[in-house]
Amino acid sequence: MTRQVAVDPLVGRDPWEGVPAASRRLIEAATDAFAERGYHATTTRDIATRVGMSPAALYVHFPSKVALLAQISRLGHEAAAELIDAAIDGAPDPVSRLRAVARGFAAWHAEHHRVARIVQNELAALPEDDLHEVMRLRQGIERRVEEQLREGVAAGVMAVDDTRAVTRAVLSLTVDVARWYDPEGHDTPAAIGALYADLAARMVGAAPEHDRADLADPAEGTAMVGAAPERDRADLADLAETGGAEDAGSADHPESAHRA
Repeated sequence: MTRQVAVDPLVGRDPWEGVPAASRRLIEAATDAFAERGYHATTTRDIATRVGMSPAALYVHFPSKVALLAQISRLGHEAAAELIDAAIDGAPDPVSRLRAVARGFAAWHAEHHRVARIVQNELAALPEDDLHEVMRLRQGIERRVEEQLREGVAAGVMAVDDTRAVTRAVLSLTVDVARWYDPEGHDTPAAIGALYADLAARMVGAAPEHDRADLADPAEGTAMVGAAPERDRADLADLAETGGAEDAGSADHPESAHRA
C-alpha cells in the first residue's frame, strides 16, 4: 500500500519519516558512515559504535549491513519519487511541471546529498531483489517526467526531438548536484533549484521564469504562457551552426548579433 504523505514539491520530505526511532538512528549512522568511508569499507561495528550500540544490538533491527543499505536506497528513492509526483501534480501545464520537477529534484539532491550519493553510487552492492525494486522506482520517475515532455511537445510549448534522451539529461543534471554540493558553500538548495528550473526550461526550448512572467502579462498580448516564442526556438536550433545566440539588440548593433 502506498503511504499518503504530504510532500512539499520544493523541498520534499525526510526520507526516514515514519521509521521507528532505533532503526532511524542506525539508518542515519549508516548513511554517514557509507558517505564518509564507502559501503564496502564500513563495518557493522562502525555503524553501531556511532549510536552507542554493540554490533549484536544492530542485528536486532537489521539482519545485515546490506539490509541497511537496501533500506537507505529504497527509502531514498521513494522520497524522491514522491517529490516528483508532488511537483507534477501541483503545477498547471507541462512547462510549469517540468520546472517544478527540476527545481525540486535539484534542491532535494542538495539538501539530502549524503543519501543521494549512497543511492546513486552503491547500486551494484544491492541484492538482486532490492535492486529490482529500486530500478522500478527509477523507471517510474523517468516515465512521469517524460510524460510532461511529450505533453509539452504535443501542446507546442516545447521543442524536443527525443523526449527520452532529454528526460534523462534533465534528471542526470539534477541528480549530479549531490556529487558536488557543499553545505558550507554559498549556494543554497533553493537557489540551486531555481537555477536548474531555468536550465531545464531552456533545454526544451521554453522560456525561463522571468520571461514567462513577461509572457503572462496581459499588456504583452501573449496567449501562450510559458512557451518560448517560435523565433527564439528557431534561434536555439540554429545555435550550433551560427556559433552564438541572436542578440535582441542586433538590429541596432550588428557587431553584437553573434557571440563566440
